[in-house]
Amino acid sequence: MGAEAEERPHGAAVVVDGFGLKGPRGWAFREVSFRAGPGTLVAIEGPSGSGRTCLLLALTGRMKAKEGTAEVGGLPLPKKMAAVRRISALGHVPGVSELDPAFTVAEHLGERAMLQRRFDGSVRTFLRRPSERRAAARARIDEAVAAAGLDLDALPKGERTSVRDLERLEALRLSIALALIGRPRLLAVDDADLKLSDADRAEAWALLRSVADSGTTVVAVCSEAPEDALRITTLAAAATATAPAPATEARAEDSEDAEDAAGAPGDGDKAGRGDKAGRGDKAGRGDTAGSAGTAGSTDKADKPAGDLTEDTTEEGAADALAETGRA
Repeated sequence: MGAEAEERPHGAAVVVDGFGLKGPRGWAFREVSFRAGPGTLVAIEGPSGSGRTCLLLALTGRMKAKEGTAEVGGLPLPKKMAAVRRISALGHVPGVSELDPAFTVAEHLGERAMLQRRFDGSVRTFLRRPSERRAAARARIDEAVAAAGLDLDALPKGERTSVRDLERLEALRLSIALALIGRPRLLAVDDADLKLSDADRAEAWALLRSVADSGTTVVAVCSEAPEDALRITTLAAAATATAPAPATEARAEDSEDAEDAAGAPGDGDKAGRGDKAGRGDKAGRGDTAGSAGTAGSTDKADKPAGDLTEDTTEEGAADALAETGRA
């Protein structure tokens, strides 16, 4: 009973105050502030290039912020980036944690369970009999697959279905199942509603909502957030964080052209093919509280005429992502 209690998921509270990340050509995001309790569904919405993915990666300890503070599960960022990576996991993040199209569903699940046991298992795990270890791994896989709503029997070839043959929603469910094998306290998903029909989009949000309801804090990037999520809106000049009901907003401060430090990615813990994500164990449930936040506005008035470096949010986000391996 005690061992099961230790492994039971409990979510990570997220507290962000004046958070900002700057690349060589400008701010990817700036002055982002919000609070989310354990088990909250946080939706980061905005147009492509507005720093959404950079914010997602910074909150999971995979990119280093340049200003402001944040805490995930009581762990301060950017000071404890490695520790945050251990309690968080990435679902679908293009260019960072992608599924291998040549792998089958079973191969992805088996590899992730093996790596989870190898890198995150306790010493007691290695003292178990091989049959017990296999049974424990299978139990974790079944638990994660069920939580992600992935019906293996409904796939064209069952577990032997290749990733390239999966529909977009099925691939999203698989990526979430892989992340949940590590029982993270925080789950991060990029492009949660990309290329989905209205019906599939509703299913995707229902899935993420159910993961949050089970106790794991969920942060998802999207083009349009659902009304019941804690909404963080990023724009080319500003971003606002709103609770599910009333919205508050704050203006972004002008960026300083003299600053040119790049946002460096954190050292990712590898959790499976294409996933540099750290995994966590434990996850739970709590209340949410949203406040205001803003992301990068710029001031080009003082730039010399010959300076071709523009301090824009879109370019800053592109540069910061390029440093994580996503051009």
